[in-house]
Amino acid sequence: MITAIIDYESGNLHSAEKAFQRMALETGAGEVHVTSDPDLIRVADRIVLPGDGAFPACRKALFDHRGVFEAIEESVITRAKPFMGICIGMQMMATKGLEYQETPGFDWIGGEVGRIEPEDVLLKVPHMGWNDLVIDRPHPVLNGIDTGCHAYFVHSYHFRVTDPDERIAHVDYGEEITAIVGRDNIIGLQFHPEKSQTTGLRIIENFLKWRP
Repeated sequence: MITAIIDYESGNLHSAEKAFQRMALETGAGEVHVTSDPDLIRVADRIVLPGDGAFPACRKALFDHRGVFEAIEESVITRAKPFMGICIGMQMMATKGLEYQETPGFDWIGGEVGRIEPEDVLLKVPHMGWNDLVIDRPHPVLNGIDTGCHAYFVHSYHFRVTDPDERIAHVDYGEEITAIVGRDNIIGLQFHPEKSQTTGLRIIENFLKWRP
């Protein structure tokens, strides 16, 4: 079994690679490869798309790597392989992003990515640090994860999901901030599982075992 972590030069992938490799070793889930090779992406059994930075820049960087998005879409949408988007990788699943300019997303999950605007002026943006997950509905990737578990966030924009059934979890930060989205074989995390200690490692373990 192969898990492909997509490298499109958007963020430091070292900690994510180490976390996925650790859990793959513990669960017998095969190999983890950081790659921008479309052929390897196509043969991988599950796909992970991370991302750090601004939505438009990340989308441009991804599409500048010829054939990478096409390989991801073929694997995830056509062949229904398990997919996890992390941070901007999750946001790009939306219909569009509104950071700096309107930018089309993948439109895999309906909604838009807009700026966090907490009513409490004492709450700073970006939303940075630990926050408690509120589970909106059960999901196999959240086995063993309950409301109140901590996750680590760093972001100024969040995913406002059109269909509430596709929001799996949120956090409170002056407003409800989407933490996890998903449907069918795809799931997206606004937080960084590789930085979220026990919670994040359990989610990675569950993802590597997931058979949607």
